[in-house]
Amino acid sequence: MISVEEAFELVQKNIIPTTKTQKQSIIKSLGFVLAETVVSPINMPPFRQSAMDGYALNMHTKNNYTIIDEVKAGDGHHPILKEGEAVRIFTGSAVPDTANTVIMQEKVTVEGTILTINEAFSINENIRPLGEQVEKRAIALHKGSKLSPAAIGYLTTLGIPEIKVFTKPSIAIVTTGNELVEAGQELPYGKIYESNSGMLQTALQSLGFDKVTITKVKDDFISTKKSLEKAISENDLVIISGGISVGDYDFVGKALLELGIEQIFYKVKQKPGKPLFFGKMKNKPVFALPGNPASALSNFYVYVQPSLQKLSGNLDFSLTRLKANLTADYFKKGDRAQFLKASVKNGEVTILEGQSSAMLYTFAIANTFVYVPAEVNTFSKGDSVEVIMLPV
Repeated sequence: MISVEEAFELVQKNIIPTTKTQKQSIIKSLGFVLAETVVSPINMPPFRQSAMDGYALNMHTKNNYTIIDEVKAGDGHHPILKEGEAVRIFTGSAVPDTANTVIMQEKVTVEGTILTINEAFSINENIRPLGEQVEKRAIALHKGSKLSPAAIGYLTTLGIPEIKVFTKPSIAIVTTGNELVEAGQELPYGKIYESNSGMLQTALQSLGFDKVTITKVKDDFISTKKSLEKAISENDLVIISGGISVGDYDFVGKALLELGIEQIFYKVKQKPGKPLFFGKMKNKPVFALPGNPASALSNFYVYVQPSLQKLSGNLDFSLTRLKANLTADYFKKGDRAQFLKASVKNGEVTILEGQSSAMLYTFAIANTFVYVPAEVNTFSKGDSVEVIMLPV
């Protein structure tokens, strides 16, 4: 059994970023990672641009100016201003080349075509220079940048309709267990409703991974082996739920070894989620998570989520870790590290009731983990503790 830190390091060490790329429509590229550096095809802004509603002036020494024209956003004409002349202008409009400042409309009074300055102003005020945001042929975004809504908007303002991105991995979810019944069906005595596949699938979707297949397997060695073989051959990453412990009907571990999966580690000194298996076949990662729902989801966020980001080309991803002050004392039993479901707000964190590995209610209302290292047993109210934010 290895430590949390060793497990995380081994996972990251054995995840090889994809080299697969594809062309992607810019408006459908959310969550993808750029596979090439993007160079701006234009200056942005592509002209001297007004930052305010007001008046563009060709400055002189007097307070009065003659208004000769108007320039609205989108206008393509170029009024020529002599000293002492002005044009009415609006936010986003092109500033005439002969204007050397834009004064806010709140700082002037206008009577007919005569504008009077009421407050001090300076040269080049409220003018966005040509190429202020990015110049033509300059780097707009570097290879490896993750495409957020803001990044998509930015590239769209440059007139870029399509980009080259790293291909997101295809993912297989394999769930095991004779005790599992589909939601909506009658629940016989001794059975439980199967939740892990839907839980993991939606967790993947929330992170931008939608190439997901789900296979459900009974506790039978031959069926387990065949299903795992198919999942591994057809996908870039495999997540298995259940069947990884050492019970008489837990066949996942034996099946993986017979399929030739290289075991990197099995069992982590943590709670929940101790019986975690991580291995690979020809650089394809395989995670076998415990069947208990809270254990499975905890391991997903801590180990699988960063792996998927790295596999997708996002090399800068890391779990969001913060410090917060505990609202109550906490005593840990045992010597394993713990990921405790908790709620953080305004710099304070409350460890929630109901930390059982089989219980999802606490997870449903949590927004963070409190991480308790293996070597720590006691926290006092007000102590600063590490929290790992959940993507909720």
